[in-house]
Amino acid sequence: MWQPRLVEGARMKYLGIVEALETDVRSGRVARGERLPPQRVIAEALDVDLTTVTRAFNEARRRGLVEAQAGRGTFISEKLDGSGPTEPTWPRIDLSMNIPPQPAGMDLRKMIPQGIAGILGNPRGQASLHYQESNGAEPDRHAAAGWLAPRIEGLSADRIVVTAGAQSALFAVCELLLDRGDVIAAGAMTYPGLKAVAMHKGLVLEPLAMDEHGIVPDAFERACREKAPKALYLIPTIDNPTTATLPENRRRALALLAQKHDVAIIEDDPYAPLRPERITTIAELARDATWHIATLSKCATPALRVAYVVAPSAGKAIRLGALLRATILMAPPLMSALATRWITDGTMAEVAKAISLENGMRQKLAASILGKVAVSADPNGHHLWVRLPEHWRATDFAEHADRIGVSIVPSAAFAVTPHPIEAVRISIGVAPDLGALEDGLSQLANLILQPSLGTKAVV
Repeated sequence: MWQPRLVEGARMKYLGIVEALETDVRSGRVARGERLPPQRVIAEALDVDLTTVTRAFNEARRRGLVEAQAGRGTFISEKLDGSGPTEPTWPRIDLSMNIPPQPAGMDLRKMIPQGIAGILGNPRGQASLHYQESNGAEPDRHAAAGWLAPRIEGLSADRIVVTAGAQSALFAVCELLLDRGDVIAAGAMTYPGLKAVAMHKGLVLEPLAMDEHGIVPDAFERACREKAPKALYLIPTIDNPTTATLPENRRRALALLAQKHDVAIIEDDPYAPLRPERITTIAELARDATWHIATLSKCATPALRVAYVVAPSAGKAIRLGALLRATILMAPPLMSALATRWITDGTMAEVAKAISLENGMRQKLAASILGKVAVSADPNGHHLWVRLPEHWRATDFAEHADRIGVSIVPSAAFAVTPHPIEAVRISIGVAPDLGALEDGLSQLANLILQPSLGTKAVV
């Protein structure tokens, strides 16, 4: 029977087990068809976690080294082709896309089709297969008002527009409010979707200084005096990418400044449902000036493609709906109906809470792995903002991370200024499980401590 061992210098422990097994098989130390020791025995022999051995067995199966036989155990494959060791093909770990994790105990792959079947099984479900009003069907707008009521007091359904995701909502609001050459103020680090809209429409992005609490009100006041922006864009809760949440006093200060200087506010607030405590929204503080965007992509799933826009008034909601009619026509009716169903029966709140709890577990894992690395994070959010040591440039770090199979996003993607800080955003929600996340974060933790591989001094 195979004597378990680890190959020294392996990228990860589980790969060290696989590489040792493969070497022993190819060299003839272990015969084809031979039964492997139980996983628990291997774990004890190597002093590693059982999950590490399980992952090693999975990788060995992927390489065709072993075969599992139900009730009997795992055996060296009889079908080995006799060639040399397989070229390792590391599975890519995507930590770049900022989507929520699959919450434990909730299988959205089943919940979505079950919910759709329930809608279409209803006598009135046929309406979800038809064209609808561009500002959203009345039941969907009323459900949205109920969903947003805990965050925006006194909200009525006639101020709400249902859109096909936050990006289309952002574009439509900018199209309605701004002309080519107009200035829109935003944090020095901001959502890349805003940068794309500004580039397409020929808008001028005015960067505002930020600190650990978000946009600095004094910077906005200075911009109002010197640049006369027509709009202010911000993500007040768990900012993307910096993770900062604006405290209420800053929200009030920004709202007052915007009203004083007649600046429209675009409040993009996708992460608020993930935080357990309520913070006053800017839509409450400056109703007449604020366009509030609330997508379900970050608190449920981007598969819905549904976001709600709260306009300053019912009349402005109608104007936005007319603009959407000329662009996207309407939000997807079936997905909008599913969102309404989930809001009404409480599923949406349960999903958001489960995602928040899953994020909490992933954030603890990240903190344990990254240790003393300069990380900004929110315990309920699904991304990290990592300030790099002086020897690393963000673009170089992201490039080298990509080479070892981990995708992240450098600060340049978010920068409004020409010389951004050296930082990267790491999204912890997209990893399929804690094991894959641990792999990716461990590799990044090792890489960040190395000298910059982009410098000529490194041989």
